[in-house]
Amino acid sequence: MSDAVVLYTTQWCPFCVRAKQLLDRLGVSYTEYRVDRDPELRAEMMKKSGGRHTVPQVFIGTRHVGGCDETVAAHHNGHLAVWLKEVGIHV
Repeated sequence: MSDAVVLYTTQWCPFCVRAKQLLDRLGVSYTEYRVDRDPELRAEMMKKSGGRHTVPQVFIGTRHVGGCDETVAAHHNGHLAVWLKEVGIHV
């Protein structure tokens, strides 16, 4: 797993599944933190994301990408590849 890409998720979230499927399809390794199991992780996620409490919350390096919709949009407009390249991941 890579700390360059971090996802905060819950087990039953379809948006979390979609974001992970996108990264898996691109061959991107990531670290997943399940916030449904740990209230301290949820608090950490909310602090890092500027108060967002929904999942997933996706981070590339120190960049907060956002949720699933923002991650998919960044992929479609080419930003995701640029951000991944900035942390040494080529897709």
